Amino acid sequence: MARPEDRWELTLGLDGGSEPLFRRISRAIVAEIQRGRLRPGERLPGSRTFARMLRVHRNTVLAAYEELSAEGWIECCRARGTFVSSALPLVRRRSGGAACARRPSSAAAGFEFRASADVEEADTAAGSVRVLSAGVPDVRLAPAVPLARAFRRVLREGSESLLSYGYPEGHPRLRAALASMLRATRGLAVEAQDVLVTSGSQMALELLGRTLLAPGDVVAIEHLGYRQAWRAFQQHGAALAPIAVDAGGIDVEALAQLAERTALRAVYLTPHHQYPTTATLSAGRRIALLELARAKRIVLIEDDYDHEFHYEGRPVLPMASADTAGVVLYVGSLAKVLAPGVRLGYLVAPRPLLRELVAHRACIDRQGEHTLECAVAELLEQGEAQRHARRARRIYHARRDFLVRSLRRELGSALTFEVPCGGLTLWATAAEGVDVEAWAARVRQQGAWMHTARHYAYDRRVRPHLRLGFAPFEEQEIAAWVRLLRRAL
Repeated sequence: MARPEDRWELTLGLDGGSEPLFRRISRAIVAEIQRGRLRPGERLPGSRTFARMLRVHRNTVLAAYEELSAEGWIECCRARGTFVSSALPLVRRRSGGAACARRPSSAAAGFEFRASADVEEADTAAGSVRVLSAGVPDVRLAPAVPLARAFRRVLREGSESLLSYGYPEGHPRLRAALASMLRATRGLAVEAQDVLVTSGSQMALELLGRTLLAPGDVVAIEHLGYRQAWRAFQQHGAALAPIAVDAGGIDVEALAQLAERTALRAVYLTPHHQYPTTATLSAGRRIALLELARAKRIVLIEDDYDHEFHYEGRPVLPMASADTAGVVLYVGSLAKVLAPGVRLGYLVAPRPLLRELVAHRACIDRQGEHTLECAVAELLEQGEAQRHARRARRIYHARRDFLVRSLRRELGSALTFEVPCGGLTLWATAAEGVDVEAWAARVRQQGAWMHTARHYAYDRRVRPHLRLGFAPFEEQEIAAWVRLLRRAL
């Protein structure tokens, strides 16, 4: 705990007037308590410290404190200090009421603003709520100790440059390490100059929306799909065109028909493990889609969000690796291989476009956190990240198999599914007669969160599917929440 003399100085506005100075000080403190800035039980500066802050005589502060104590606003404890009275009620900030908890409203502010047309429930929940559908890694496995060592080392050796303004496109060391990884594992013929480092893949999607889209541009999306990507495009005026997905990925024939009817600007897709169904885009559809994009000059935004996790056979290379026409923009992230809290993503694009993207990035975020970027670059250079990914892949493979066995044993008559060959989640179909929305509601009553197909649907229509994640849970945790699902059913 910080010592009193090490705390932030308390600023206090003292208006003019004919009142004695001590009374103006006490009135200002009362006003700050009443508006909730000073809270019950909060420590106030000692009289000497406060006098120095306000540049007044100490006796003036003592007189103000004496008056406040007599009126019950503060408590003066000889051995401990001076505090706002704990007997006072906590002042809560003004809000727009219960409706505002679900949707932004200008009623909660002193001015008008545009409320979002599509406020989505968070994928992750705070506190003790378990998100059973989360496609996230187990942060308990993250290489925190090697990362901390690398962080300290790069900061010690390069603090003067790393703590200054630097490169909005990302530190050259991390760009080079990412390019090396992409050449080796993704089949991309790229150099460091082809890679833009972002604060997570969501920033990459936002930058693409800013740079590529104008109001009215049509962007085809997978349906079902990733709502946060859709919002990134809609915020820049895009009109979204949902295209159905099946076991072979996005319906390319339907895409081609759409491209004949309208000027299609871009397609956003997750071909490696389709989000959320986990389907892999078939080889024939990949070839047809690349040819369609080349012929119609359509931008393909390939989001390869979990390439590292493939359990059977060899991972399918990204579409970007077969792109000879320069139509694929490749988006990736280190969130799955390290941890979601390590906010590092990347975008591979033609260099002229990359320069535009960097200019937009500098407007919303002057640069990334170069100390973190260099620390992660060190993990990649020394093979630590690769070793961690291999270890995590073995663990997640075992957890996938345990979840499959548990579901078949506990819910075999209620759910059917294909065992996913990769990724961090499983996509299941409920048996006829099972109300998945009511089931999910009962699961929420038990303190857990299960996403049904409606969560990923552009039309918000109910479908008999649900998503279950296995990576962030140990086997005993998986067993416990599968039993919870059975009870809720």
